[in-house]
Amino acid sequence: MKKGLLIVFSGPSGVGKGTVIEKLMQQKELNLVYSVSMTTRQPRAGEVEGVNYFFVTKEEFQRAVYNDELLEHACFVDNYYGTPKKYVDAMRSEGKNVLLEIETVGAKQVMNKAKYDDGCLSIFLVPPNIEELKNRIRHRNSESEEVVEKRIRKATQELKETFRYQYVVCNDEVEDTVNKIAAIIKKKMDEYNG
Repeated sequence: MKKGLLIVFSGPSGVGKGTVIEKLMQQKELNLVYSVSMTTRQPRAGEVEGVNYFFVTKEEFQRAVYNDELLEHACFVDNYYGTPKKYVDAMRSEGKNVLLEIETVGAKQVMNKAKYDDGCLSIFLVPPNIEELKNRIRHRNSESEEVVEKRIRKATQELKETFRYQYVVCNDEVEDTVNKIAAIIKKKMDEYNG
């Protein structure tokens, strides 16, 4: 059995990654599993431990870094995020395509480590324009204005990193975006499985 793909999926806060991923996961032929990241941030309303994230303390996170248990890790808006290696390797060994939704610092770490892995695919989701992105972040109503401003500054920086990715897809209409990304994944699956 061929190993599954490692799909690095990034985009600024508020671009609609969650909605796009939810619709991609419904397409059974893509054989996707979502890589659950570890984080030190507090859960948002509706987020479930072990499904959306593994919520840990800073001490637990630092121990995982020290023990080299993470594929990548980074600090984002005063919280730590990382991808547990063991889970990703196990899923790929079973032939599943692992979708990593990670920010640009972590994505760079993964892509550097995976540069000789022809099963690695990187996609960056961009908004139609920066004003639309600002509106989406503000309308979440889940964070203080100070955090919203940090997210907007971070998003502006992240948009400068698109050149590192194999594909850049604009999230204008969700269904079109999902179809474009599904086509990219299917093409890579065909190439990888020869």
